[in-house]
Amino acid sequence: MIERLALLPGLENPLLWILGVPLGSAGFLAILRDWRVATWVNVGASAVTFTASLALFELRPEPTRLLFIDDFNIYLVVLTAFVGMTTAIFSAAYIARETSANRLSDMHLRFYHSMYQAFLFTMLLALTANNTGVMWVSVEAATLTTVLMVSLYRTREAIEAAWKYFILCSVGIGLALFGTILVYLAAQPVMGDGPDAMAWTLMVKRAHDFQPDLLNLAFVFVLVGYGTKVGLAPLHSWLPDAHAEGPTPISAVLSGLLLNVALYALLRFKMVIAANGRALTPGPLLVMMGLSSLFLAAFMLYRRGDIKRLFAYSSIEHMGVITFAFGMGGPLANFAGLLHMTMHSLTKSAIFFAVGIISQNAGTKRIADIRGLTATNPVLGWGFVLGVLAIAGLPPLGVFMSEFLVVSSTFARQPLLAIPLALGLLLAFGALISRLQMMAFGPPPPTVLGHGNASTMSSIMALTPLWVHMLLVLVAGLYLPKELVSWFQAVAKLLG
Repeated sequence: MIERLALLPGLENPLLWILGVPLGSAGFLAILRDWRVATWVNVGASAVTFTASLALFELRPEPTRLLFIDDFNIYLVVLTAFVGMTTAIFSAAYIARETSANRLSDMHLRFYHSMYQAFLFTMLLALTANNTGVMWVSVEAATLTTVLMVSLYRTREAIEAAWKYFILCSVGIGLALFGTILVYLAAQPVMGDGPDAMAWTLMVKRAHDFQPDLLNLAFVFVLVGYGTKVGLAPLHSWLPDAHAEGPTPISAVLSGLLLNVALYALLRFKMVIAANGRALTPGPLLVMMGLSSLFLAAFMLYRRGDIKRLFAYSSIEHMGVITFAFGMGGPLANFAGLLHMTMHSLTKSAIFFAVGIISQNAGTKRIADIRGLTATNPVLGWGFVLGVLAIAGLPPLGVFMSEFLVVSSTFARQPLLAIPLALGLLLAFGALISRLQMMAFGPPPPTVLGHGNASTMSSIMALTPLWVHMLLVLVAGLYLPKELVSWFQAVAKLLG
């Protein structure tokens, strides 16, 4: 397959397709009037992007001053393209049901599909950018596209959530810009003026000569700035509203992808700071913010009455765990953080697939009004059960494996830190299991208020991505291929 792709014009550099397809599709979908055709164009463009991402394993392009591929970002590019494709498939069924309920107009649908591809483009550009400025612009553009999609329903709550998201994340990204400028000023005396002082591949090699005081100040701004986009406490307040009010497919890619992109940007800066022996050690700051996010989310899970807000706080919890792992550092903790990023992306997006159908069928997002899912729709209900058990960390699913590695690596190096980490995970586990029992089991409600009568094709398209993701998470919990383990080990070493 890869050999055949290599014969196509431009695929000697797959990045041209990975970035060009979503960008071109966004423009085409903006003028395409038929939403049914647009749905399939969206799926097709996402599939082409994912296929092109696989070509990176065999056709890795040489780095330039603007774009590059290494072991770290190739993994995230493939993961982003894959979840983008499966979410586009789910989105086709979800949007069809929303349209049948007259919740979205033709203009809204045209706008939605165009922004979806633009969102994928901005995330992929941020992941492949070899320039700190280009990365910053990409993350800001990702914010703008998702703000527009969060407000898609044009309700008062949706517009309020979009404005809150825009204001808080714009403040955060503004602080990240200031931190980026400070890193450039620290690099400039060593690297000279121009793009060399902003290229990751060049900065890491000579970071030991950078001015440490400027690097220290820069990392504080970068941590607060990009940490806002990651959803780390106390900078998290935009995230539950954005998840709750936007279309469910957007909730899936927000939790499963955009949070990873923001954390990736933060980790790139951490690599530069860590390469300078005279600068501060960034690990303790990441550990502190990771633990605070874990505990805040764990307690808030007990008080949520909205199903989408519930899993939004679950995203805050898991991004806290991932940040904690990378803050601990070392081969095993970094390996665990990479594995947890992957498992969280697959599992949380699958959960939002299920939540989207559940809320459509029930006609509500209120947890108190959702009952008997395994009885009313066994395929959906048991898929939801499996997803919640996975994200709660139950063995033998992949999230358990990654959380076990995080806890065990922490216990081996800092036993006192392992205690609050394990306690936070147990608190979150209890909250999720108690809510799962309420929604999945027991007698179903006497009436169905939503629009659950969907065609067979629509149901298959909605449920297939859910089960594909859960199958991958289950397999990862039982067996990791040697090639994948070697790959993660190489990235863990790269992270320091």
